[in-house]
Amino acid sequence: MTGQPSAPDPATALHPRLPSPLQEAADDRFAGHGVRLLLKRDDLIHPQLIGNKWRKLVPNLRVAAGRPLLTFGGAYSNHLRATAAAGRLLGVPTIGVVRGQELADRPLNPSLARCTVDGMRLHFVDRSTYRHKTDPATLAAVLRAADAEDAYVVPEGGSNALAVRGCQDLGTELRGRADVVAIACGTGGTLAGLAAGLAPDQRALGIPVLKGGFLEEEIRKLQHQAFGGPRGDWHLDDRFHFGGYARTTPELDAFAADFEARHALPVERLYVAKLLYGLVALAAEGAFPHGTTIAAVITGRPF
Repeated sequence: MTGQPSAPDPATALHPRLPSPLQEAADDRFAGHGVRLLLKRDDLIHPQLIGNKWRKLVPNLRVAAGRPLLTFGGAYSNHLRATAAAGRLLGVPTIGVVRGQELADRPLNPSLARCTVDGMRLHFVDRSTYRHKTDPATLAAVLRAADAEDAYVVPEGGSNALAVRGCQDLGTELRGRADVVAIACGTGGTLAGLAAGLAPDQRALGIPVLKGGFLEEEIRKLQHQAFGGPRGDWHLDDRFHFGGYARTTPELDAFAADFEARHALPVERLYVAKLLYGLVALAAEGAFPHGTTIAAVITGRPF
């Protein structure tokens, strides 16, 4: 008796570029303070599953083994788009639970429209339900309402223990290559794994893109779930969120455009621009000792 054929391993079926390139960026705003800047180009891993989305999704796709995927996000979620793209490429059904019932009767923005083009079925919920989505009873009700009780559930932002362990590879790839590895943070899963993969003499710096000051506790929880306790030397600087998630300012846009011109790098605004702005500001403050090498992880490209 033969069993059902196993689903292809997404880590090979999607043909990633790993390890991602590490490129020097000559920039007088760093060099003038005796600091060297490197760019870890995770945006080049895969054209549609970009950066940390690749590292977080693939371990979950492997465990899902072809089952439908249900996940969560806001109206501009990079994670929803990446999940939808992965589903299309692998032939796996996807359901996106979107924060904001009021959006159901409005035209889709470009981000959500891209999800539907890639085959994702969108299910809108009110904001109170969304806030309680990790409560077992609420989650069960959402799954019933979305007709997705058989789905494999990936949390908001893709951050769970599997994803954190997947992001540990990012730190391993950067061992011995930089003194400080910096990354923009949304849900904290990438930083939690990155810090665990670095060598003991390296440290990780997270630049949160959301307001609230809740992220430190979340990262500690994620490391406990993934590794049983804290791992690595990491800290956060929460001064560079520019008003919160999906918020930008003319100052940030001008900075990003200037960085693009200097380095021929497409700068994604919601995460990467805030990371790079924060690093320039920290270098100007003298936060990095003379001789420091910083690796900035480029997790996405403009949409």
